[in-house]
Amino acid sequence: MIDDSETVGDEHHTEAGREPSWRAQAVGLVAVDVDNAELLHGWRSDPVSAHHFGIWPRSLSATRERIEHDRDDDDRDDFLVLLPDNTPIGHIALTCQNIVNGTAQVELMLAGEHRGHGHGTAAVDALVDLAFGELPLYRLTAETHTDNVPALAVLTKSGFVHEGTSRAACLHRGRRHDLAVHSLLRPEWEELNRPRAWDA
Repeated sequence: MIDDSETVGDEHHTEAGREPSWRAQAVGLVAVDVDNAELLHGWRSDPVSAHHFGIWPRSLSATRERIEHDRDDDDRDDFLVLLPDNTPIGHIALTCQNIVNGTAQVELMLAGEHRGHGHGTAAVDALVDLAFGELPLYRLTAETHTDNVPALAVLTKSGFVHEGTSRAACLHRGRRHDLAVHSLLRPEWEELNRPRAWDA
């Protein structure tokens, strides 16, 4: 699920001493660790993110346990999105990886105060370059609520194509929501006219 909708927050943490494992033009990616549980829990508690993700409320300890569980999952990779000064501004993940079929799903959540500044597109571009540049993947997908206009714009800017709509695919706040399904194929990525992450 992608969320780059507008809201206001006050996160001012830094990941001092942690070098990004993947650098791009405007952001870096560093693997999520258990020490990041409080940070992710705060972002997940944001009501706008909760709406667009359909997030079930979790305690801090449950968030920590989830990170520990996901860390051992070979089918996903979770990263903090960092600004050049190592300020963490969000969480991005490559999930449901199937190396045999060459498929995976992109998920993104940005901290409230960092939405609407182009960081979502930079983060998705960086993850896409990692997926196609370092892994034998062929197809990436992403889903978001059909009314999440900022997230839809991020996907379009990153080259994703709208495939269709999963009708009533998400139950949240007592009603069904449609999900917009987007995808990006390796040949389409190869034709994108933008610098790659490794050119940063």
